[in-house]
Amino acid sequence: MIPIKNRTKISAAMLLLASSFASNATVVEIRTSLGNIQVNLFDETTPKTVENFLSYVNSGAYASNVVHRSVPGFVIQAGGFSYTGPVEAENGFTLDSVETGDSVMNEPKLSNVRGTIAMAKGSDPDSARSQWFINLADNANSLDRVTNAGGFTVFGQVLGDGMDVADDIASQTIIQYGSPFAQVPIRNYTQSDVDNQVAVTDDNLIVISDIVVIDETVVTHPEIVPTENTLIDAPTSGGGTDNGGSGGGAFGWLIGVAALGLSRYFKPQKLSLMKM
Repeated sequence: MIPIKNRTKISAAMLLLASSFASNATVVEIRTSLGNIQVNLFDETTPKTVENFLSYVNSGAYASNVVHRSVPGFVIQAGGFSYTGPVEAENGFTLDSVETGDSVMNEPKLSNVRGTIAMAKGSDPDSARSQWFINLADNANSLDRVTNAGGFTVFGQVLGDGMDVADDIASQTIIQYGSPFAQVPIRNYTQSDVDNQVAVTDDNLIVISDIVVIDETVVTHPEIVPTENTLIDAPTSGGGTDNGGSGGGAFGWLIGVAALGLSRYFKPQKLSLMKM
């Protein structure tokens, strides 16, 4: 088996967020192993969330980040863990938790439709910190409602062919370790590698080398009209619809790690490989 060790680096002081930071950047570029994804941020609609996200961008917290969860037809998620290496023959590789600052107030004004980026969080509506996800499908019916942690804050939209990259990430092989690494997308890794216990490296992981601001104009794409969240107060029967495990309970572990540091040593009970 290939062990994963998660070493929490959240200090008592936490990450210092610059108090003088101005949330004025509209377009960022997420630079991944499989290509770049440009995102137009909704500075004026979700100012607190954008400012929080950009604080991590500008601090370099997202450098060497890993897309640690992929559910085809639902979401890909990152922002919580970084690949630090080097690879050790005995211990495999390490994933370190991103240092986080204070949580941000929920702003569920826009809908979780395909191509939007939103904040992950815990059951507390105002618990989002560093983790985010890109919606691969229209997840409005399951993620916009107040019954699901107060609704999930959409704060940007993927531009151009960025969703081709997101879909490519979602199409990769998924390897199962243990929560929160039960659906890790990897590339260039075969069943033979699994059988021979070949160590997973950054060549296999979907690594985000960095997220950078490429346009600081507040309104760069005025033609983009985001979809309003009209379901936030709508009644839900049975706790919401199930979309790739997106109901309130199933989605909980995805968002729970956004607010808490993980300190235990993760060892997979069984290493398995799935091709989605």
